[in-house]
Formats: sequence, C-alpha cells, structure tokens
Amino acid sequence: MTDTIKLDIISDPICPWCYIGKAHLDKALGEHPGHPFAIEWHPFQLNPEMPAGGMGRREYLEGKFGGKEGAVRAYAPVVEHAQAAGLNIDFEAMQRTPNTIDAHRLIHWAGIEGRQTAAVAALFKAYFNEGRDIGAHDVLADIADSIEMDAAVVLKLLQSDADIDDIRKRDAHSREMGVNSVPTFIVGGKHAVPGAQPPELWHKVITELTNAA
Repeated sequence: MTDTIKLDIISDPICPWCYIGKAHLDKALGEHPGHPFAIEWHPFQLNPEMPAGGMGRREYLEGKFGGKEGAVRAYAPVVEHAQAAGLNIDFEAMQRTPNTIDAHRLIHWAGIEGRQTAAVAALFKAYFNEGRDIGAHDVLADIADSIEMDAAVVLKLLQSDADIDDIRKRDAHSREMGVNSVPTFIVGGKHAVPGAQPPELWHKVITELTNAA
C-alpha cells in the first residue's frame, strides 16, 4: 500500500494550459490506478483586475494581444497542444472572458463535498467546449447541479460574499510563494512542477514515488 502524497494544483478555469495540463495528468493517472496522489485544487486568477461581470472576448483579446491576429499567434501553440492531448477548444464559441472569482468559489465548495475535481472538469468543459460564461451565477449553479451539488444552495451562496476574501487570500499566498503562472503542481508540499507537463513526466514521478514508498 503506497502512502498518500498530496498533489496541490494551482490553476484558473479559463487557463487553456491548465485544461491541457489536467488532460495530461489524467492520462498518466489512468495508467497508474494505484497512484499515490490526493489532489487538491487551488485558486489563481489570470486576470484579477477583470470587471466583476467580465468583458467581451473581443475587447479582452484586443487589450491583451493587440487584436485578433496577435491572439491567433499567441493561441497557436495552445491549439496545437490541445489537439495533441485529444482536446477540442472552441474559441469561436467564447463570447465573454469572465472574472473567475465565483468559479473558484464553486471549486472550493465542491471540495467540501468531495467533488472538487468534478467541478474543475465541468468548468473546463463549459468554458472551452461550450463557450459558456462561467462568471454567470445561473451557469455556475447549472454546473453545480450537473455534479450533484444543490444548485439552489450554490446560487444563494454566489449571491452573497461567502468565501470571497478566503479565495483572494489563497491566490495572494500562491503569488507570495513565487507562483506567477499556471498550472503549477506542487508534489508533496515540496517540489513545484510548473506548466502543462506531458504524461511521460507524470509516469516518471509516479513511478519514482511508488518505488520510494
């Protein structure tokens, strides 16, 4: 019996590299059913200054990349790596770039119910495959319902300030530790593994940890 090892994942549900990184990790974990990891997801906002209601995707891309052509260049490697990981990202379907504070609150509440990874997966799917606005409370409540959480309770919590300060403090703590990009994986509270690492790296890590145990 291998001892459990904490795998902390710092990510944002609108980060395409986080989506790709999760797919790579999932592939490796699927091939190591006895893997030692106990996974916990942690908040990091790529755009902490985003207006509460988000903004139009076109306006966002023009501000960040100087327009569509700059965005196409910036996202070309994302598209390539997503396809290699078997993922389909529908950039055309995305009409808004949300503020993700409420999505992070949903992930936190899902964690209390043991559904955290399911919440992360559902948010990635909603945003990258379906182009849904995951900053909208009704969308988040619908996602909660899809992973067997109580949508009415989640909606009520979203309409309050519950856990907003906590999410912001946890985000700030990660930055203070030196995290400046996501995904960042922290193995056993000691070793930081930045970026969307390929399944082969996770195979190696899991094998080494299992042998060491």
